[in-house]
Amino acid sequence: MRMDITQLILDEHAQQRALFAQIDSIDAKDTEALSALWTRLKNLLDAHAEAEERFFYPRLMKIGTGGNDADSAAEETEDAIEDHNDIRDTGEAVDKHPVGSDAWFAAVGECNKANSDHLAEEERQGLTDFRKHATLEERHELGVRFAAFEANHLNGVKVVDKDPEAYVKEHAA
Repeated sequence: MRMDITQLILDEHAQQRALFAQIDSIDAKDTEALSALWTRLKNLLDAHAEAEERFFYPRLMKIGTGGNDADSAAEETEDAIEDHNDIRDTGEAVDKHPVGSDAWFAAVGECNKANSDHLAEEERQGLTDFRKHATLEERHELGVRFAAFEANHLNGVKVVDKDPEAYVKEHAA
């Protein structure tokens, strides 16, 4: 059985969407459930972004040419890092409000919007570009590293925004 980093990423995107939907379905008074699901989702979002930045995007920068409406792998990557920063920032903003409050739900909604916009772009551009240019062996090897990193970071990662231009310059082919 082979792993595929692009499929792992897609599967986690589905998990993220499901967790946002679950939060939307919980009564505001059930702060215990809301807090538990938000913690799980926030940890997933943070670990997922960090894993992509460690394993997926550096390789995409070397082999990609720009998927669909992206001009280049560098454009895809710079935009993704900007998106990840936005997701990190909107995720941190959620924790500034009492769980279950109107402000908390509004902040969750902002994080959901930032994440949803990113997922659509990444699936249309970066993942498509990667599937066209990476070998199955490489997709497997990176998938193993991606999965292991996330398994070791179930409680999240240290949240640090990155400079998109510096990231692209560091990982340019």
